[in-house]
Amino acid sequence: MRTLSPKELEIGMIAAEPIVTPIGQILAPAGTEITRQLINRMKLYKVEEAVVYGDAPQTENVEEDSEAAKPATEEQAPARHVKTHAEESKTHSQKVAASDEFRDFQMKYFLAIDNLKSVFASADKTHETIDTTALMESVSDLFRARNTIVEMFDMLFNMRIISDSVYSHCLNVGLISRMIGRWLKLEKHDLDILTLAGLLHDIGKVRIPEDILNKPGKLTDEEYAMIKQHPKFGYDILKNQPIDSRIKKAALMHHERCDGSGYPSNLTDDLIDEFAMIIAIADVYDAMTATRSYRAPLCPFQVIANFEEEGYKKYHTKYILTFLKQIAAAYQNNRVILNDGRGCNIVLLNQTAYSRPMVQLDDGSIIDLNTHRDLYIKSVI
Repeated sequence: MRTLSPKELEIGMIAAEPIVTPIGQILAPAGTEITRQLINRMKLYKVEEAVVYGDAPQTENVEEDSEAAKPATEEQAPARHVKTHAEESKTHSQKVAASDEFRDFQMKYFLAIDNLKSVFASADKTHETIDTTALMESVSDLFRARNTIVEMFDMLFNMRIISDSVYSHCLNVGLISRMIGRWLKLEKHDLDILTLAGLLHDIGKVRIPEDILNKPGKLTDEEYAMIKQHPKFGYDILKNQPIDSRIKKAALMHHERCDGSGYPSNLTDDLIDEFAMIIAIADVYDAMTATRSYRAPLCPFQVIANFEEEGYKKYHTKYILTFLKQIAAAYQNNRVILNDGRGCNIVLLNQTAYSRPMVQLDDGSIIDLNTHRDLYIKSVI
């Protein structure tokens, strides 16, 4: 093990101990792979060192013009190295992370999270009035500069922070909810209210002990009962704030479901606020596509499949169909990986099953995933 400063760290190293800020906040747990964004985050939070295992993985030298690298005979020549799908996916992620646009997004994202933390704490502990104008201004640059849906999701994918899940999740839900509002052609004022509702929807979690929120294993019945109280806690924090009532209702109702299966009040669709219905979709999508200590993030098409399997009863038809259509359309023509390892391109969406489009393999053949039920999209490159 070695103790290194941020500037000495290399991409690919593995943290041997948790990376912690000077005030005790965990930026990354032990076992986390060092990434460019993590190094930048360490610098932002003034973390002076990290304990890592050994060296970064070495990349093979594959320069074809190196005489020393050439085998003596054709028979001795190893098979030409072909990038695995995992390498292709990682390369795309690294390209996003290395871009100037991402570095700008990253800094503004961290500042927005810090602002959210301050807002949550002051609203809960000292009951200060939430400055919604300032809160919107702190996140406005994050959505104004994103040219496409895929670009926004690429940015969010590279900002996954397990140890900061409450605040990063709220920020993501605010941004995703705003996208849904744009697809629904809401007026700007309503878009802003919807964004604020997403930003504040989980404010009640500040009253849940962190050891329960971040527990890696299965929650006990008592712990899950405590988690289910956070919508009421959130409403209690916001109820006397001079803000739009839809923001308060979203905090209270974002876990309610149209079929009455949600919590805390088992409301049905006729009693659930419309903005809360939208927030619910963004909330579930972000949670399922995020890394968790107990599972890897799900591919967007796997999440779409989950929504198609059970979502039409639980979520308002207008909102869920709009969301699924737009998310699937965002990846039209994208390269994806099937569960059998083959790479392909999406060529046509299936309007009755957005998770199962028609895809074209590298040999030019076409597969309709809706008729080949043993196959599904495992990852998006």
